[in-house]
Amino acid sequence: MPSPSSRYLRTAFIVGLFVILCIGGFTYKHISELSQTSKVVKDNYSLRSELEHIISNLKDAEIGHRGYLLTHDSLFLNPYKESLQKVTVNLSRLDTLIVPNSEQVEKLKDLESDIEKRFKNFDKSFSLANDDDTILTQDLLFLLHEGEIRMDRIRADITAMLDIEERLLSHNQEINEEKIGLTPLFFYGLLIVTLVILLLAYFKMTKDLKALKESNTELEIFEKLTKQSEIVSNTSTWVWYIEENEFEFSDNLYRLVGEEPQSFEPTLENFYKYVHEEDISNLGQQVSTMMQEEDLPFTSFRVVRKDGAIRHLKAYSKLMDDTEGDRKMLGVTIDATNEVENYRIIEQRNQELERTNKELSAFNYVASHDLQEPLRKIQTFMSRLETKEKDHISESGQVYIQRMKSASARMRMLIEDLLQYSRTNTSEKEYLKTNMNMLLEHAKTELIDSIEEKQAKIICDDLPTMDVISFQIQQLFINLISNSLKYSKEGVPPIIKITHHEVLSREVDAIKDSLYKFHHKITFIDNGIGFEQAYADKIFLLFNRLHGKSEYSGTGIGLAICKKIVENHRGVILAEGKPNFGATFIIYLPFLK
Repeated sequence: MPSPSSRYLRTAFIVGLFVILCIGGFTYKHISELSQTSKVVKDNYSLRSELEHIISNLKDAEIGHRGYLLTHDSLFLNPYKESLQKVTVNLSRLDTLIVPNSEQVEKLKDLESDIEKRFKNFDKSFSLANDDDTILTQDLLFLLHEGEIRMDRIRADITAMLDIEERLLSHNQEINEEKIGLTPLFFYGLLIVTLVILLLAYFKMTKDLKALKESNTELEIFEKLTKQSEIVSNTSTWVWYIEENEFEFSDNLYRLVGEEPQSFEPTLENFYKYVHEEDISNLGQQVSTMMQEEDLPFTSFRVVRKDGAIRHLKAYSKLMDDTEGDRKMLGVTIDATNEVENYRIIEQRNQELERTNKELSAFNYVASHDLQEPLRKIQTFMSRLETKEKDHISESGQVYIQRMKSASARMRMLIEDLLQYSRTNTSEKEYLKTNMNMLLEHAKTELIDSIEEKQAKIICDDLPTMDVISFQIQQLFINLISNSLKYSKEGVPPIIKITHHEVLSREVDAIKDSLYKFHHKITFIDNGIGFEQAYADKIFLLFNRLHGKSEYSGTGIGLAICKKIVENHRGVILAEGKPNFGATFIIYLPFLK
């Protein structure tokens, strides 16, 4: 699409050309009108001359007529006849000179009629003079008198025609003078407009040239920066001109194959010389597809430099059309050697991680079987010792046995919690659409003994169906309810309220940066002993306890498991507490709506 500057200059050029054409047209028209006016003036003078010649010729005819009447000498008839011929020629010229005006045409007809009658009068007088030698007969006198009257009419006709011509000439001169008066002003105005347009175009061109110079400077800087960035980032560019089937390589593409910039002609054949022999076939096929479909998705290949070093390259191109309609492919080639090596390192680390996971699974098996088996034997033998040898053990020995039983119970609980935490980390994450109310009921069933023992009351909103890992969410509910039961007030039946709301992520500070627009908000509120808000983050740490083990049983792993489960569901769990007023646990789980 043309730029506004080029459109402006094109418009200025067209307007200037139009103004010049207008000046030429009006000049031609003005000259034509002047020529027409000159012709009118010339015709007017010619007409006047012809009319005067008619009067003069008629006078010559009268002189010849009178001379003949007085002398009867035929020599006087020669001027008369010549005058008749001249008058006839004069009338013929008048017919071509008069303006095509109905009034003037009528006057010319009257003049021709009067002249014709005048010459008839001449002819009658000649016949009377031939018949009778007597001069000045009554009839002849009458004809002479009539001839004078005809001459007066002829003069009157000529005068009238001259008056008409004078009026037409004056009218044409007035129009011409008016046009001549306006024409310089009009031409001057057009010239001023043309000058203004040319000046504006000049200033615009000057401004554009300055901007172009600045742009060229910026382009030079950008080109240098691009070349430097290609070197730093190990990238290069190339262009395939489709119509000409020619290539252009950037300097760094030569460097990527281990050559100096522009050291060989930029053709596919020359470039293929550096491609690894195992990749040449696939790359050639990809390039052939690019030439057919005019598109090249990311394709990877290897090149071998002269020093034997192998580099991994990755190429990509896109079809581009410039403003002139030339089609070309713009391509980028990247040195992906570090990326490939990093990928291999990641693969190795993944394999190591997989081995570690297998070892952890083996540890889980040992912890669940081999470690628990001797622990069960210890507890069994202590139970037998306490039952069968109770009378033979001193009072202090019995205290030691009770401490050993308590320690072994805590150890058993610790092993079970560690197994549960490990299971949360390594289990298959299969999300299924699940009724959350059903999971809550299963959790309550699991804790029914503790709930009845403490006479706890659980009040719950209707929970939605969600895509979750079922056994983990059930364990989450178990741990949170168990935590509220464990830290309830002495002598006060626990009340646990479970609420649910759907919230907009952007309206909650804790999840405002989430990629999900909506979250489920599930809140557990109890009336237990609570905790200081300063410990709100610490209670989710592994093995972290806010109370001594003699006050409340537990390993400090339960809430850490809760945090891990919520994170597995891409959610957030928060804790709020106040001593002697209870604790609140808020869970945000994302969903699509």
